[in-house]
Amino acid sequence: MAISTELDRRTVGHFIDGATTLAESRRFASVWNPGLGVEQARVPLADRDVVDLAVAAAKLALPGWADTPPLRRARVLFKFKDLLEQHADELARMIVAEHGKVFEDAMGELTRGIEVVEFACGIPHLLKGEYSEQVGTGVDSWSMRQPVGVCVGITPFNFPMMVPMWMFPVAIACGNTFVLKPSERDPSPSVRVAELLMEAGLPKGVFNVVHGDRETVDALLRHPDVGAVSFVGSTPIARSIYTIASEQGKRVQALGGAKNHAVVLPDADLDQTVSALTGAAYGSAGERCMAISVAVAVGDVADELVARLAEKAKGLTVGIGSDPESEMGPLVTRAHRDSVANYIGKGVSEGATLVVDGRTAPAASLDGFFLGGSLFDHVTPEMSIYQDEIFGPVLCVVRVPDFESALKLIHAHRYGNGVAIFTQSGRAAREFTRRIQVGMVGVNVPIPVPMAYHSFGGWKESLFGDHAVHGPDGVHFYTRMKTITSRWPVGASTANQMVFPTI
Repeated sequence: MAISTELDRRTVGHFIDGATTLAESRRFASVWNPGLGVEQARVPLADRDVVDLAVAAAKLALPGWADTPPLRRARVLFKFKDLLEQHADELARMIVAEHGKVFEDAMGELTRGIEVVEFACGIPHLLKGEYSEQVGTGVDSWSMRQPVGVCVGITPFNFPMMVPMWMFPVAIACGNTFVLKPSERDPSPSVRVAELLMEAGLPKGVFNVVHGDRETVDALLRHPDVGAVSFVGSTPIARSIYTIASEQGKRVQALGGAKNHAVVLPDADLDQTVSALTGAAYGSAGERCMAISVAVAVGDVADELVARLAEKAKGLTVGIGSDPESEMGPLVTRAHRDSVANYIGKGVSEGATLVVDGRTAPAASLDGFFLGGSLFDHVTPEMSIYQDEIFGPVLCVVRVPDFESALKLIHAHRYGNGVAIFTQSGRAAREFTRRIQVGMVGVNVPIPVPMAYHSFGGWKESLFGDHAVHGPDGVHFYTRMKTITSRWPVGASTANQMVFPTI
């Protein structure tokens, strides 16, 4: 896809202090078209000096933006929302070109991101504090929420629009300034978003984009003028980012990996269940943190479930994301495609039954980074294909005898991001949602991503920090609470007030 400017056709620049720039960059990475398997652009990798420029711009813009009335900040976001909708087709095609997902999936990602912008437009209400009159004689008390300062977002390749919009709309609505470090694999959408924010009336320096790698991230985490860090990615990196940034005294939310289970009870509607699991396992080539990668077949439903899932996996239409006939696109890079293929080989060597082999699908012979959908049966908990987040189009079926065994299986896993149950029993669904130790739960919903006015976050090794993203938790993360106690006494006091104050 041809991108809009001459600079973009050669290099995807940083966006600092209201303008696109290469900022004396010395290191670059390739940006690939995953569907064609060709290099289409390059992106600069920021060093500490470039990070300093971006943070300095955000710091300079902070006082004026923090003092801007929340209603005026909301009006900028309203205009930004309109521009996102006007440019939706352009933005979705950027996602397709650099990530590889099919166009309709890219449009869905953009829609979910816009929903967070809509939520952030309500910031005048969301920032209201609490007031208590006459907590003591002539004493009133109230609270307010104020910005944290310069905030940083570090986001993954799989949702180049949606995940950044989980962060920065809420952050800037709350009066903070923001530096985004998107994935270097699909950087163009973030720069285009920065341009649209400027068009919406956002002051220079409030939103900045720096591209980079580990060196860039480390400079952001250790920068003394950064007050909060939000991260979405793998668990080892999330744990490291949480540790480093916390040691620097920063506020941190770090969302890690997942191994999402779907429990299928014998009374489930299999037509609906199989259709839902196919989309949840193979949609976006399985490159979703909420993808279902384990189907837990309870009792005698297993044989029929596997047979139907195999038929669906074999029938997937895999191709380039811009082809309207494609149901599943490529993986993001050749290296990642090869990693997923290696996991399929591991599953076979560990003794699982490979029912459908995506490595031999017709799509695997295309020039891009393609695999077909793979399906394993008779997977057991000690296997690496069960334990690890593969992040590709691989669905594992684990057979258990009963409901309690399904709960025990899921609770033993180190991840606790998302889970689903498929059943027609309200009693079973209620018991499952009450007892399951996972952060996001779906009942006959395979990918239970909360709406923007709720918060997104898992349990256990899927989230490091006290706050989930967007929704009420997002507002709390990007603000600090201040509580004021006030009285206006009459007359002079002559006695020293040495006793601890009480009402």
